Amino acid sequence: MARYAHPPQRQALEAEIWDLARRIPRGRVTTYGRLAGLATPPDGLDPAAYRAFGARWAGGALAHCPGDVPWWRVVNAQGRISAREGAERQRRLLEAEDVAFDRHGRIDLDRYGWPLVADPSGTDVR
Repeated sequence: MARYAHPPQRQALEAEIWDLARRIPRGRVTTYGRLAGLATPPDGLDPAAYRAFGARWAGGALAHCPGDVPWWRVVNAQGRISAREGAERQRRLLEAEDVAFDRHGRIDLDRYGWPLVADPSGTDVR
């Protein structure tokens, strides 16, 4: 499998990742992988390559997103904030939205995860 530092059609994928992140409601989170899974894979890219690199590309897109994108609502697959500069701020922003962390620093993705179950209109429902 080819290695990719950046996705093909990078600008289009990043714009879609940002748009999807803007849809995450206050008090909810999603994972980098889930966000990538909701996005349209770049044309001509092997599906296995997209599965392998999509979460990293979503993280890269959020690392330099526009100011109106709620980047703090995206966490890693374990429900944790990834260790990096800005991690403390991310936790404060999530806690301000009443997202709770367990004693191990994890968020319960079953409770706070987005999307929930989508109905045919695209609205999240319980």
